[in-house]
Amino acid sequence: MDCPNCKEPMIVLELSEVEIDYCISCKGIWLDSGELELLLDEDSNLENSNLFNTPLNISEEKKKCPICNKKMGKVEIGDEEKILIDKCLNSHGLWFDENELHQIIQVASKKNKALDLLNDIFQNEINPTDEEEE
Repeated sequence: MDCPNCKEPMIVLELSEVEIDYCISCKGIWLDSGELELLLDEDSNLENSNLFNTPLNISEEKKKCPICNKKMGKVEIGDEEKILIDKCLNSHGLWFDENELHQIIQVASKKNKALDLLNDIFQNEINPTDEEEE
């Protein structure tokens, strides 16, 4: 599958027993429909909550769904801190630009094993650490 952002081929990673498509070029993540809910704790039903809102007057360029090749819509996730993501209008999935999935999992759940795995996998990109002094 090619990245909807930079058109480079994506690789498949397993995150908390869910296969995600990851672009090593732009660091974006594609989740097929229902995979976000699988990554979140059982008590975090993000898509059916009031956290998914359709924003008004968005000038950001719309990306094309890597499954159906149709332009995706923009949705906001979050109550206080809004995160703008791309959602296939044919319900094929969600596109997360670099670090957006990490931010959304933080919004949905303070302690989540998927968040811990994201931190482990993308630690250098998400939370850069200083090199240890010898």
